[in-house]
Order: sequence, then C-alpha cells, then structure tokens
Amino acid sequence: MTHSSSGFQDFGLPLFSDAPSAKAGQARKSSDARQPSYLRDHRKRLRERFLAGGAQAMPDYELLELLLFRAIPRQDVKPLAHELIGMFGDLAGVIAASDARLRKVSGVGDAVLVELKLANACAQRMARARVMNRPAISSWAALLDYCHTAMSHKETEEFRVLFLDRKNTLIADEVQGNGTVDHVPVYPREIIRRALELNATALILVHNHPSGDPTPSQADIDMTGQVQRAAECLSISLHDHLVIGRSCEISFRATGLL
Repeated sequence: MTHSSSGFQDFGLPLFSDAPSAKAGQARKSSDARQPSYLRDHRKRLRERFLAGGAQAMPDYELLELLLFRAIPRQDVKPLAHELIGMFGDLAGVIAASDARLRKVSGVGDAVLVELKLANACAQRMARARVMNRPAISSWAALLDYCHTAMSHKETEEFRVLFLDRKNTLIADEVQGNGTVDHVPVYPREIIRRALELNATALILVHNHPSGDPTPSQADIDMTGQVQRAAECLSISLHDHLVIGRSCEISFRATGLL
C-alpha cells in the first residue's frame, strides 16, 4: 500500500481541515510541531488509551474527539465534542445527524462533516454486512441492530422493505420512501411489483418514528394490512413490520398486529 503526497495517513493531516490555519498535505511532524505541548500530550494519551482498551475504555465524547483530530489538527476539539454530544445526545446521534443541523454548530465545516459521515457510513456498512445474504430469522438480533443503526436517529420517517427468498435469506434491502417527521408515503403496489422483480417470496417492512416512540399509529396498521392483502394475492408472505424508535422497536408479529 502506498501513500500519496496528500498526507492522508494515520493521524496525519486530512485532505482539508476546518482549522483556519491548516494546509492540506503537511506532514504529521510539521503538524505536531505547531501544536501546544499540552494538546500533543492529550491527543497522544487518547490514542494510546483507545489502542490499549478500545471503545469500551472511553466515553462517547472522547471517541468523538478522536474522530475530530484529523478534521481539526491543531486546535482543542474537546469543547466541540462536548457541544455536539450535548446537542445530539450521544455519539450515534452525532454521526447520524443531518448535515444541515451539524452545520449550525460553530466549528463544524466540511472536514468535520466528512469525518462524521464517513464514520456513519462505515457503521451502516458493517451492520448491513452481518445480515445481507443470510437467513433473516436466524440473524434476527443482527437484523434489528442494522435497522437501528440505519434508521433510529433519522429526523424524518423512512420506509424500507427487506426482500427475502424461499430460504428466508435477505436478498435486498431497499428504501421505498422518505417523508416528514410523522408521515411517509407508502405504495403497496410498488412494493409488490419490486418483490416480483426480485423473485422474492417474503417481505419484512421497516420504518422509523423520529419521535423515538415506536408505537404504531392507526395509519401504520392500516397500511400494513393493505400490503399484506396485496402480497397474499401473489403468494408472497409478510413476515413482519418493524417500527424503529430511538432505543427500542415494536414488531407487528410479536404484538399480534400481524
């Protein structure tokens, strides 16, 4: 593996920075030389603690500091980390927050957004890899983890469909609609049409409640019934409908709604 002259190396400078005086492409040695000694020592200690004990040894704001080091290489990022945690609740809330809301925080620019969105993308890819092309029923805990990672911190409702084959293996996960804070349009005909295209024989519906409360609304219940009736006409099973809240979920199947 080779490194380009951009300086995009472990703990080096990013390609661009939110620090006003930062210049992309400088070497780490130059960056360290410009940092106050207390800042160098603090960053070194955090890195050593992370390498020695992993994430379990660190609170959310310190993990966030580690993410911010590359984006803001020569400033104390602890105040920004605390402010972000205070505004969005926890590390998951920070990395899942929308660009628009993050930009309202002083000190958040393009470089910080890149680091946060990259962390979010990696988390979602890892969670998704644990469920794709695997039997959904036997991987139920991983499936719930993935749904929470992907949806629990979204600020508007999102509706997705998990398509399964005859062995209940998850063959596709697709967002079917995005809506407002309390509504998302759902079209049963389009769901069934897509299931036929994928040769899917079973479905799991998933949507989130940005309020954090996963209690299904009457509209959720009615829509689920419409999808189930349309699916049954073509011998497609509706295994479940999951409503994802901030820290928990509700299963239509488990609560007798399906």
